[in-house]
Amino acid sequence: MSDTHGFLDPAIAGYFAECDEIWHAGDFGPDVLEPLRAIKPVRGVYGNIDGEEIRGEMPRDLGWLCEGLRVYMTHIGGYPGAYERRVKPELDARRPGLFICGHSHILKVMRDPARGLVHLNPGACGRQGWHTVRTLLRFTVSDAKLSAMEAIELGPRSAYS
Repeated sequence: MSDTHGFLDPAIAGYFAECDEIWHAGDFGPDVLEPLRAIKPVRGVYGNIDGEEIRGEMPRDLGWLCEGLRVYMTHIGGYPGAYERRVKPELDARRPGLFICGHSHILKVMRDPARGLVHLNPGACGRQGWHTVRTLLRFTVSDAKLSAMEAIELGPRSAYS
């Protein structure tokens, strides 16, 4: 998930009930992190709108190994063919199999054959921004592979019930 901008849809708890962790690609906004932690453990990065509270708890960049798959997450990352300048050397050094970012509010799932990775942007879960539908992604990682990928629509940006 990404770009909640201080809004947490109550339906999210149900979507993440069977998950082991929640991954948030930045722009939490206020009053989102602790309610998410009440659902499941949270891995995340801070985004450009996040203040000192989130920046004190979340890094700018996060890399980890999940079920044998190298994961790299940052908020502003771009996408295959248009990566942010700062991210290109990070991708080359970290060599992830999965790269996750937010910021654009555009849901994208793309392969990058040149770097041998899958790029994910879950879109935006919040009500602020120009997106029309609030989205998130849910998937499984097992034996260093992604499976059961679901793009979940939470409804129009203006609606939350």
